[in-house]
Amino acid sequence: MENKKIIYYKQLDSTNTEIARLAALGAAHGTVVVADAQTAGKGRRGRTWESPAGESIYMSILLRPDCVPDRAPMLTLVMAYSIAQVLKEHGFTDVQIKWPNDLVLSGKKICGILTEMQMKGSEIDYVVVGVGINVNASKFPEELTETATSLYRESGRTLDREMIVESVVAHFDKACRKFIEVQDLSFLREAYNAMLVNVGREVRVLEPGNEYTAYAQGINSEGELLVRTSEGEEKRIYAGEVSVRGVYGYV
Repeated sequence: MENKKIIYYKQLDSTNTEIARLAALGAAHGTVVVADAQTAGKGRRGRTWESPAGESIYMSILLRPDCVPDRAPMLTLVMAYSIAQVLKEHGFTDVQIKWPNDLVLSGKKICGILTEMQMKGSEIDYVVVGVGINVNASKFPEELTETATSLYRESGRTLDREMIVESVVAHFDKACRKFIEVQDLSFLREAYNAMLVNVGREVRVLEPGNEYTAYAQGINSEGELLVRTSEGEEKRIYAGEVSVRGVYGYV
């Protein structure tokens, strides 16, 4: 993402929506949008993301990647890996990843990622990778207190959001370049699986019209989650098709 441009806003409906607007106007690969607050933050599967001002990071990156469309969902995992590296540098060495799009501290969600793709014919026009990181929040709405946390609540430290944004962009830039070079996740698979909170755990796989319990084994180089059913059958779970939930709580 050479010549990357970071654009800061006081408030937006959604950083993903703003990046899509800019992309339609011809914005370049690597353009980054950051908002201090969002009025309509987006989460996976139509959920909303709590986005009050002055507390957390809400950012999206515009990509025009040289890859086929079925590779694009792997960028979610590339971003999760990149953010985990940044958090480790800030002392959060126990950070974990909840496949495919959340990061976890102390068993609670610290970060969510939403990747959206726009096609032009049979090719990718652009990809938007949106990120929400709970940084300096001291409290959460009642319905989130059992499942969400923040870097401040975990450490008692107030962190510099701008510095974290710049670090995330730099780490993701490096990892994204490697991903485009090799066209899979072989370069980060081992490190990713070492942080994967799902590994060895019983998970509930929610497929359209079908739900079952299985044990997570880790990801493959395609970013799919490998699971083993109670009957011993091994399956590959594709992030775009299903949701995976912990059987005994959020993770």
